[in-house]
Order: sequence, then C-alpha cells, then structure tokens
Amino acid sequence: MNVFFEESGSFKAGSVLSRQGDAFQVELPGGRRAKVRAKDVLIEFEKPGAAELMQEADAVAQDIDLDFLWECAPDEEFPFATLGAEYFGERFGPTERAALVLRMHGAPVYFRRKGRGMYQRAPQEQLKMALAGLERKRQQALVQQGYEEELKAGRLPEAFSGKTALALLTKPDKNTIEYKALEAAAAARGISQARLMLECGAIPSARALHEAKFLAEFFPHGTGFPAVTLGALPDDLPEAEVEAFSIDDITTTEIDDAFSVEHLADGRVRIGVHIAAPALGIQRGDEIDAIARARLSTVYMPGDKITMLPDSVVDAFTLAEGGLRPALSLYVIVNRETQEIVASETRAERVFVKNNLRHNTLDEVVTEEALAAGTGDYPHKDDIAVLWPFAQALFEKRQAARAGYGLRREVQRNTDFNFYVDGEHITITPRRRGSPLDTIVAELAILANSSWGAFLHDHGVPGIYRTQRAFGAPSGPKRTRMQTNAAPHEGLGVTQYAWSTSPLRRYVDLVNQWQLLACVQHGVTAKLAAPFKPKDADLFAVVQGFDDTYSAYADHQRRMEYFWCLRWLKQENRKQVVASVVKGDLVRLEEIPLLLHVPGLGVHARGTRLQMEVMSIDELTVEASVRLLHVLDAPTVTSGSEADEADEGEEDEIVDASDESAESEAEAQAEAAVEPGSDENGEANDDSDADSAPGGEGTNAAAGQHITEPGR
Repeated sequence: MNVFFEESGSFKAGSVLSRQGDAFQVELPGGRRAKVRAKDVLIEFEKPGAAELMQEADAVAQDIDLDFLWECAPDEEFPFATLGAEYFGERFGPTERAALVLRMHGAPVYFRRKGRGMYQRAPQEQLKMALAGLERKRQQALVQQGYEEELKAGRLPEAFSGKTALALLTKPDKNTIEYKALEAAAAARGISQARLMLECGAIPSARALHEAKFLAEFFPHGTGFPAVTLGALPDDLPEAEVEAFSIDDITTTEIDDAFSVEHLADGRVRIGVHIAAPALGIQRGDEIDAIARARLSTVYMPGDKITMLPDSVVDAFTLAEGGLRPALSLYVIVNRETQEIVASETRAERVFVKNNLRHNTLDEVVTEEALAAGTGDYPHKDDIAVLWPFAQALFEKRQAARAGYGLRREVQRNTDFNFYVDGEHITITPRRRGSPLDTIVAELAILANSSWGAFLHDHGVPGIYRTQRAFGAPSGPKRTRMQTNAAPHEGLGVTQYAWSTSPLRRYVDLVNQWQLLACVQHGVTAKLAAPFKPKDADLFAVVQGFDDTYSAYADHQRRMEYFWCLRWLKQENRKQVVASVVKGDLVRLEEIPLLLHVPGLGVHARGTRLQMEVMSIDELTVEASVRLLHVLDAPTVTSGSEADEADEGEEDEIVDASDESAESEAEAQAEAAVEPGSDENGEANDDSDADSAPGGEGTNAAAGQHITEPGR
C-alpha cells in the first residue's frame, strides 16, 4: 500500500512498510524512511507506485483550469474530494486526487486552506484584486528584464537618467525594479554596481559619485540654507582704538582672526588678537543656531566647501577689510626686551580692519632674513616686525613646556601642497610651510585659545576643551580628546586649550564664544548667565556630536584629496614617479602629497629615493598600485643617534592634516610628535584640526605630504 501525505508544508508519497495504531512507517522513493501520522495522510492507494504518482500528479496539475475550478467550487468550506468528483467525474482516481491537492495548494489566490484537505474559494472581489496584482508583477518583471538586458549590453535605460542613477548608488530603494535590474546586471557582468553605472554613462565621473555619497549621508536635504534673520548687535559695543590686519590665503572668505599692535608710552606694546564674533548676533536656540548645530563645521574639500553658516551671516561677521567689525579681542601687554606677557584683557568690541593680507603675495617677501635685516616694503611691516619675535618667544615657551612633559621639540615641516580644481582638471602646487607669517598666526591663535580656556576656567564657566595627556604612566601614549573642563594639552605645551578662534567655521568655537561673552559681560556672575551651565547635558551632546561629525567631514576631505592625487597621476600621464621610503612598505611621492603601500617593497632605510612604476589607478575605489623599478639613492647616516633622529623626524611627517591654517598645522604637528609610531596606531592622526582646511575656501587645498589612504 502507498500513501500521499503532507509533511512540513509539502506533499509527498511513499510505500507503507508497517502500521502501528495511527502511525505509518513509510519509505520514500529516495530511500528515506519517515514516520507519518494517520491524520496527515490524504490518499491511500495501491497503484501506481509512489514515485510514478508524484510525476503523473505534477503533469495533471498543470492542466487544471483554475478559473473553471474556482467556478465549480462552493462558497462554503469543502473537502478537496468533493470538488474533485465534480471536476473530474468518473476519472477521479489517486493521480487526479493528488493533482487536485497540489494545484489548489499552489494557488492561494484562488483557494484558501482551511485545514487538512479542506479549502474555501476566495471571494470574487478579492480574487480580481489579487489577479490584477499578479498581472502587474508580471509586467514589472518584463520591464525589469528589459532594464537588465540593456545594462548588461552597456546601454543606460531611459528610466535611469537624471538623479535616479545617483540615488540607486547612494540611497537605493532595494524594492524597486530599477535596483533589482541593476543588481542582477552587475552580478552577471561580475563588476560593482557603481562601475557598471559609470560604464553606461549614468554618472558623469567617479568624483560625482564620491561627492553624491557624502551629500546623501550628511546633507540629504541639500546644502542650501533657508532664509534667516540675523539678530541685532548690542548698541553699546565700544569701538577699539586700533587698526587690525588679517593674514590668510588668497581664497579665504571666512576671515576669523586679525591682529593689531599698539605701542605704549613705557616702551611696551599691546598686541591684540581679534576674533570674529558671530555669537553677538546669534543666540542659543535661534534659527541660525539650529543651522550651525546641525552642520557643526564647515566642510572643506579640494575645489569646494560647504559652509557652516549662511553666506549672509558670514558676510556680516567676517573680518573683511575697510570697516568696523564686531570682534572678541584678547589684548596682551608685552615687554619687548624679554617678550614676556605682563598683563592681558578680553573685550567685546568693534574693530577697524584695515587690510586683509594674503600669503601668496607676502610669503616670498616676509622671510626670516628680511625680518632680521629690516628689508622689504609691504603693509604693516612695523607691526609684523613686532609680532615675529613675540611669536618666536611663544614657540620656545611651548617647547620648554613640552620638554617638561617628556616630549621632544616639534618638527617644522617645510612643504605642503595647494590643490586648484578647474572642472575635472587638477593643479597641485607645493607651498612652503613654517614661514614667519605662518608662525605668527599659529602662535597668536594658540595663545588666544589657551588664554581664553583659562579665562573660562577662572570664572567657573564650562567650555569645550581639547586636551592631550599621557595614558597610564607619564611616559605612556598620549590620548587627545574633547571635554568640558580644563586640562593640559601636553602636545601643544599649554595648561589648557579651548577652541575659540574659528567661530565662523566650527560650532565648538561658537559655543565657547557664547561662554566667553558671558564672562566679559557679567564677570563673577557669568556662571549664572552663561548659555551653558556646569554639567549641562546639552554641552556634552555638542562635544559628542562634533567629534563624530568632524571626523566624518575630515574623512571625506582626505578621500577627495587622495582622489585628486590619483587624478593628477592619470591627467599628467605619469607612468613612472619618484618616491621616498617613509616606513616599511610605505612610500611618499615627491611631486604630490600621496602615500602608498607597496607590497613586497623589501627593506630600505628611511628617506631612500625610489623609482616607481605606476601599475594601475582606480578613481572609483580610490586605489592605486605601484611597483619598485630601482633605487635612486639612499640617505647617508653617520651615527646611530642621527639615525634615531631621522626616524623620529619622519614619524612626525605622517600626519593627516585636514587643515591648511598655520594654527591647525601647528596643532597637528604638536599632537603627532608626542608618540613615535603614531602614524600606525592612529593616536595622532585623528587630531588634525581645522581653522581652514585643505581644499577649503574655493579651490585651495593643502594637506601637505600627509595624506594617507582612505580607511587607514
């Protein structure tokens, strides 16, 4: 005897070996034996055999007309045998019974299962809707197949044009037929979806894809700004009796800082550091604050930037030349003989900005030699002559403090690079770092951030501090973090450090400026009047949000710098390049700021110059591979101590500087120099700060020779 039964939602047939009570011992056609309960058995039959029954039933089931079968079925529940007798008539044998069960069970649109062998036909309206849905799916499948064939042939379907293509690669809806067709076509071609879309012309370039992915994640609603109304400035803001000047790159528009020098009657000088004061017109919780809080920082990349604040707000507070500008000023009285600070004061005021000086016109003129000899003719020559020795004294004081923390002197790097983007064409030019103007800007900004950190601490007002301290033992590895209470920054050699000099570009600086203004305006009661009170949960949220977002912005910036370096190699058709060994299999190209790993490079001393062959460049994955052709020359080291110093110097140069400002360059160098090997463990690389960034401010980008591969 044979039985047709249900097991785990499917139907099977087998030969009965034995029966004990209500259980059958059944052997299936494949040889497997199973225990089947009597209630699961739908048909008992002698002929045909179990295997033949299943084959014949499958064939008969395909010929059953479901529409006619539905018409024959009653409205109420019924056993399948009742409907089978009416449909098949006298031919209703074991094969037809099994075929009917298989057909009805496989058509839930027509018949609903109500129990073992029991069914009920679907209501007519529901059946019509279900059949319409099936037809719609069938038509969609045909369209999807057409899309898939076109993509595999290298043609772009019309439905994929415009923003649809980028959306499929950035924020895809995986339930759409477009995405399913793209996925299937890419799998059939054995390439990524992005590469297939690039080949079909769906996206104009790999650059467009990289930028679109970033914008989709961090600016899903676009980079534009809503209309905003700027708050009125205080009426009693005093006017400073100084004429200030700024020092920035040619493309800088968010001018945050300016400087002034005033000679006093006793031979001392009053040096002013003037910072743009948007906090005077922006209140915590207003519409402009909401915009800045959402963005947290200006985003820089070669050839473009996305500002934190609307242009109208930037224009109102930037320290542009030729007018009175609201500013938060730090004044220090300096003894010119000793370069010691004898007094300091912080004021909120209006400052007349006389000139916006630019590096590209002054760097070649304002040199150490020219300052020593007093030669040259340029604006604010006398003021710069006063600031230069003061900046040198500040630098030496910080180095002494670093030595107290057990750290070596900061290594001054000589060359960075500027990126100039024109459409899809890139120009990369070297730029000298560590010039007198760079040092002046860096040291005065560090002085302001350190002094204002102390100012907040002395008034008991919380701020956002950047700290770097030894982990574990005093000689242990350094950890850089942001927190709301004052603590030393050992890498910079200061007792506290609060970012305050870039309020137009960083939300942290804007928050600190609110707190500083409360101290200036309310004095000893500032703790009660400040927008953020001690242990304010919202202040901690700002710190966490800024850390995460700022890191993501910096990652995108580094990725785009890496991309443009690869574009330059392809654009200039460089088949061979000269590189120098940094460490292990890591080499640095001499003409552009690009670091590459070369598997199988072998053992070479640091600084060894190598002739490399460019094997492949992939702008889509932002990867390149090179191989060694031959050694050009190796460095000469005459003693073990010199070798150690060379090693340490090279370690310092592997820095991800996401920023081209002199202040931030100094911060990145100081933080990277605290721990040899920081390029490998990542402890220094996450501290590249931004008062302005590579590629920021229009078309300028300078990450120096310090770009690492994305993700490293």
